[in-house]
Amino acid sequence: MDDGITRVPAWDEHAEWWINGFTDGADPEYEEQIIPLVLAETAGAERILDIGCGEGQISRRLAAVHGDRSVVGIDPTRRLIDVARARGGNVDYRVGSVENLPFGDGAFDAVVACLVFEHVDDLDGAIREVSRVLSEGGTFLFLLNHPLLQTPNSGWIDDQILDPPEQYWRIGEYLTEAVNVEEVEPGVRVRFVHRPLGRYLNTLADAGLILERMHEPAPPPGFLLRCREYAQASTIPRLLALRLRKRPLPANEDE
Repeated sequence: MDDGITRVPAWDEHAEWWINGFTDGADPEYEEQIIPLVLAETAGAERILDIGCGEGQISRRLAAVHGDRSVVGIDPTRRLIDVARARGGNVDYRVGSVENLPFGDGAFDAVVACLVFEHVDDLDGAIREVSRVLSEGGTFLFLLNHPLLQTPNSGWIDDQILDPPEQYWRIGEYLTEAVNVEEVEPGVRVRFVHRPLGRYLNTLADAGLILERMHEPAPPPGFLLRCREYAQASTIPRLLALRLRKRPLPANEDE
């Protein structure tokens, strides 16, 4: 995607920020919401790929349920993979990217991608790779920052100028597919690609990945306790989770 924005270095630059702030029990959204959802939606799977596994917190929990070497975690950031290996958990960790997965066709019966595709430029190629390594009938669990309600420049507005004052959730430029670099904390600038939900769903469908269930959970209690300014917007989901099933493509599209 040629967006005219200078590329921020990959997660190597902010690996420690991620490790310290969002892993190993530090983040309530992972502990109370994301990890339980992943475990529930992959129940029964025998071969699971965790794309963008980071330091392995989801992979480790999956392996604890699914057994030794049934879970593979892949991430492009060497530092995160080194930490994942050091933390153990009977996971096969690899350095690599979703755009070029180093696995055979149909190698997995479940694939998980958690908060990854907001940082992927080649959406079409990456989704094709997910579909390729997923066996027919397999599950793709696709978790995103909610594309509608977590758009660039969205947020809770407390408008005290109006009489009477109003409070509301502002939605940014939803339909515009664009790249933004956000300063998520002082000195931590992260590159996000915003796409409307239809762009994701149509690309997934074109790759034979058909939506079965959609989750839009409320922010979990632990997050609201830590972010009290967000409490009045507790009805606004931060997360979107899609469970998709791989269906065979028509013969003329599968050639």
